[in-house]
Amino acid sequence: MNETAGDAGRRRRPGGRAAKVTEAVHRAVFDVVLEVGVEKVGIPDISRRSGVRDSTIYRRWGTRENLVLDVLLTGSGRTLPVPDTGTLRGDLTAFASALDDYLQSGIGQGLLRALASIADSPEIAEARDVFWRQRFEAVEVMFSRASARAEVAAEVDARTAIELLIGPIHFRHLLTRQPCDAGFIDNLVTTVIDYCGPTSREGKHA
Repeated sequence: MNETAGDAGRRRRPGGRAAKVTEAVHRAVFDVVLEVGVEKVGIPDISRRSGVRDSTIYRRWGTRENLVLDVLLTGSGRTLPVPDTGTLRGDLTAFASALDDYLQSGIGQGLLRALASIADSPEIAEARDVFWRQRFEAVEVMFSRASARAEVAAEVDARTAIELLIGPIHFRHLLTRQPCDAGFIDNLVTTVIDYCGPTSREGKHA
């Protein structure tokens, strides 16, 4: 039997509704985090703000913790695009500065507190692993571009390099509460570039 336009529309609607539900719930969680903090996020309040039944929220996310982490990790991925300044130093400086700004925001602070306080479950562990895997895959392009420009060696471990960059920034925001000023970020970038080492071509000329 041939499918009519009406049949096709009805078949597509569940996906459309699902996207709208996710968007409404995510927006509600962001609003609560910005207004009163991540600790105050509650599914009954999110249901009221989003217009989505709490049973639907529980069915889709399972727990409040899963919901909070999903929303904050999604927001982080969208807020921190990978820069392309033309040099590795420029890229790393721009990325580190953007991360510092993000972690000073209400959403960024909420993510830090959520990651530090939410107990692991299989769902949360999977969400966190997927997030970091995607982020590391995204930022690897900064190092592949640098290798193509002969700025760093081709075999550089991009994941370790980016951990060297972002680890101290997260440490200051989460534990010592010290500022990450321009001098601090410049020193971090220099450390990462030193770790990456010279290219083979530069080594031959040394």
